[in-house]
Amino acid sequence: MYDLSGVLDTDAVSAVRPGTSLLVAGPAMTGKENIAMQILADGSRNGDGALIVSTGDSAETVVEDYRDRVSGVSNLQLGVVDCRAESSGSGFADGETPPGLYVHKVSSPGDLTGIGIGITKCLESLHKAGAERGRMALVSLSTMLTYTNRETVFKFCHVLSSRLDAADYVGVFTIDTGAHDDQTIQVIKQAFDGMIEVREADDGREVRVMGLGDGPTPWQAL
Repeated sequence: MYDLSGVLDTDAVSAVRPGTSLLVAGPAMTGKENIAMQILADGSRNGDGALIVSTGDSAETVVEDYRDRVSGVSNLQLGVVDCRAESSGSGFADGETPPGLYVHKVSSPGDLTGIGIGITKCLESLHKAGAERGRMALVSLSTMLTYTNRETVFKFCHVLSSRLDAADYVGVFTIDTGAHDDQTIQVIKQAFDGMIEVREADDGREVRVMGLGDGPTPWQAL
């Protein structure tokens, strides 16, 4: 089981089954990406592998930012799928990838087949390096939805959830609820085991967990 309660203070995420996929949903600028990265960083500190699928930032930026988050962690095992690379394939900067880092580059966030291949290759590399447990974050589904339709993205998430299940990883996927209509959000939600919902309240940001217990958890300060 995976304990995510170090990031979200609720028993609902204290024993998350390997293979679980969670949707982190909320309006823009509410800290969704930070929640996803905190979940991965918490795992890295405990020896888990980490896999980041970025539809916005380059692999170089992602690696630099993530290393800052987990500074002091020895034997970091990190995979990155860069979905906005100028050229596809493997490689990092000048072509020399540091030990413990596995990078796959895809030319567009709309190339879901290429992204899926990259995720599989990174998972295989992490597994071979000894990371039999791990966490994956995909930031963000909203970018993918600007390139293709919701049914295609739903199918991609459903297939990817099965892939994470086979690898015994936990996945967190972010989506900007303000960028899509309600029907799109409802369709995408069906591909996930649960949801971490974020909102802006009078006293700041609040979060709750849905789908992992008998009902939604109470809203709590983030």
